[in-house]
Amino acid sequence: QVQLVESGGGLVQAGGSLRLSCTASGFVFRQYLMGWYRQAPGNERELVASITPGESTNYADSVAGRFTTSRDDAENMVYLQMSSLKPEDTAVYYCYADRTIGRPRFSFWGQGTQVIVSS
Repeated sequence: QVQLVESGGGLVQAGGSLRLSCTASGFVFRQYLMGWYRQAPGNERELVASITPGESTNYADSVAGRFTTSRDDAENMVYLQMSSLKPEDTAVYYCYADRTIGRPRFSFWGQGTQVIVSS
C-alpha cells in the first residue's frame, strides 16, 4: 500500500522556522520525483518545491531563498525546511510523489499538514 505521511506542521510566528517531513512507504522511493504543494483557504493547490531522483530542486518564486527541500533515499524521507516564514505561507502542505523512472507512470498525495504563521 503506497503511503505518504506528512509531519512537522504547526503554529509559528512570522520570521520563524519549521521543518516538514514526509515519510514514504509502499513504493520504490528512488524512482519518484517528490514534491511539496500547499493550499490556502479559497486558493488552488500550488507547487512549493520539488526534488528529482537525481536531487535537482525547483522552487516557487514565493519561497525561493527561504525554503529548502531535501531527500533521504535510504530512509524514504523527504523534507521541507522553511525559514523566514510569513503569514502568507499559512496553508495545508501536501507531500506528492510522481514516478519519473520506470513505468507505469503513477502519482499520489499525502493527507497534508497544517502550517499557520501568525503575524
